[in-house]
Amino acid sequence: MSEPWSPESDAVLSRRAQILATEHWGLLAARSTAQSEVLTRITIFLALVSAGLVTIGLLGQASGFSGWFGGASLALLAFLTVIGFMTQVRVMNVSEEDMMYVVAMNRIRGAYVDLDPHVAEVFLAAVNDDMAGMKRTYSFLRTRSASVFIGSSVMLLIVVNACVAGLLTGSAIIAAGGAFEWAVGIATGVGLLYGTGFAAFGGYGYLTTWKHYVPRRPTPEETPEQ
Repeated sequence: MSEPWSPESDAVLSRRAQILATEHWGLLAARSTAQSEVLTRITIFLALVSAGLVTIGLLGQASGFSGWFGGASLALLAFLTVIGFMTQVRVMNVSEEDMMYVVAMNRIRGAYVDLDPHVAEVFLAAVNDDMAGMKRTYSFLRTRSASVFIGSSVMLLIVVNACVAGLLTGSAIIAAGGAFEWAVGIATGVGLLYGTGFAAFGGYGYLTTWKHYVPRRPTPEETPEQ
């Protein structure tokens, strides 16, 4: 009877590396699919917003901005608000999924280092599956700044959706006979509330996720130089 493989045998290490690589490629494929799907959703929504605003302008010219124009424009803006809300939720969910995939791949990268410690110096992406490791993988060469959030797809949709919600609110007030000044003020407040609410919701979800997650390989704390 042959002896069992020792824990450090080449066959065991090779099999372990193949299993890790298979999982790594699976995560990459799932991440790519999610990103492709959400970018398509964003494109469709922005196309709908553009087409909806052009349609409102054409309806206004055809109706002389009177009669049935108010009801038609409110219906279009309400439709865009609902679709925008759904798209916003999906984009934020995919942002969380993307972070999930990055953390999972960091953990697998750490397992590669366990198999061969010499590869650690080759990786630019992190081998630590905590918040610091996630941030390093997202930005190899410099610390992530506020520009990441300002230029993100989430922020783009927050701004667009806040504007659409504000337009809907202002249009509803005008259609009900309210003063223009009141319509502008309340619409601006609704837009700001919409944007602030989604930003706060995303931040809460981000912090809650890390509060309950236990990393396998935390980033070592840097010791200050003497």
